[in-house]
This record gives sequence, structure tokens and C-alpha cells, in this order.
Amino acid sequence: METTRHFTATVYLVADGATALHDHPGLGIRLPPGGHVDRGELPHEAALREAREETGLEPTLLTEGDDVRSETARAIPRPRHLMLADVNVCDGEVGHQHIDHVYYATVEHREIDPAPGEPGPDAWAWYDPAALRGADVDPDVEQLGIEAIETAGR
Repeated sequence: METTRHFTATVYLVADGATALHDHPGLGIRLPPGGHVDRGELPHEAALREAREETGLEPTLLTEGDDVRSETARAIPRPRHLMLADVNVCDGEVGHQHIDHVYYATVEHREIDPAPGEPGPDAWAWYDPAALRGADVDPDVEQLGIEAIETAGR
């Protein structure tokens, strides 16, 4: 079986010491905003677009590194992590994977107001580190959420 891979982008939004997670309608797990990188889009642009669409919030990416540039090249925001997620597994064979660019960002408030067609504000909850440790979330979501909160607090 050939494995299909798609580029995706995720952003952990942080406000007042907590990160926002929602009930993903298709996967049945709690995740931060994110989705596929569209044609002609860079991963950090996809992360920001998905966050705006899914939450209505205006994120500011937490970036590191120098702004290196020349006449022919420029730096783009580097993800905090690159994750490889198995999306479709059948009889032990992986048919589809996401190469996820994980970013951290801050937002000014916690008022979720999704775009039309997105899950409503009731699908979202804010988790501080203690709530993440006690929540029924995947271990990577817990670890990355806590790291995002700590990074934003610096």
C-alpha cells in the first residue's frame, strides 16, 4: 500500500495561561485549531488562517530565530515541532499521514467566535497545565499544550 502524505499546520493558542482545544468533529478527540496547508500557502499562513476560521481570534505567532534575508530568499516562521500523524491505518498498513507543522501563538482574549460553518464556541474549552494533565487528551496534545503555555509565559 502506498502512503499518501499531506502537509498540515496546527497552532496552540495561549491566553491568560491556558490553551484552547476543541472537540474535532471527524476524529472524536480534542485538538487545537489546525488543518491542511492549501495550495500556494505556507505552513505558518495555514496555521494563522485555520486559527482565525476556527476561533475568530487573531493570533500572534511566537517565533524564534533571526530574520535572515537576501534579494532572493527570506526566512519564514519556523514551527516549534514537526509531527508525523497516522491518519488512516488498515490491517497494520498506514495509508495516509499528516506532516504537521506545530506553532505556538498568543491571543489577546478567550472569546471564541468561529466563522460560519465551523463548530460553535461550545465545542471549545481553555486548558491550563493542570487541566491538561487531568484531561482525556492524547499525550502529545498535553505535552505541546503545556510547552506552548510555558513558552508564552516567558
